[in-house]
Amino acid sequence: MDVDIRKLVPQRPPMLLTGRLEQAADDRAETSWTVGGDCYLLDGAGRLAETGLLEHMAQAASALAGWRARLAGAAEAPLGFIGEVKKFRCRRLPSVGEELRTKVILRAEAAGVLLVEAETRADGAWVADAQLKVAIRP
Repeated sequence: MDVDIRKLVPQRPPMLLTGRLEQAADDRAETSWTVGGDCYLLDGAGRLAETGLLEHMAQAASALAGWRARLAGAAEAPLGFIGEVKKFRCRRLPSVGEELRTKVILRAEAAGVLLVEAETRADGAWVADAQLKVAIRP
């Protein structure tokens, strides 16, 4: 998909942790992002910390919300806030230079809160998954 990610999510560098919307449908999206050496959420070993992984997943959910909002005619990306994280599992922390591919599936939506399942992979291998509640404010 050829959509500028900055039109879908409100985050900007240095907090922008997603790079491209690869695909999207009404209830799902896939994003990609390469972990950069300038990311301030790296641990001492040059790996993306768990907080960075969670923020990356939340931004994938935000990209889905932004894509849906643009389809509905919105001019700007909606603001999103992580409200809850459940069932977070992390197999390993990705290193600088690795491309992350994150799929999000919308499981429920009520009163501006999205319940999504997110799964992140690097080089095809599972890295982490979680269930997130993201509050979206238009």
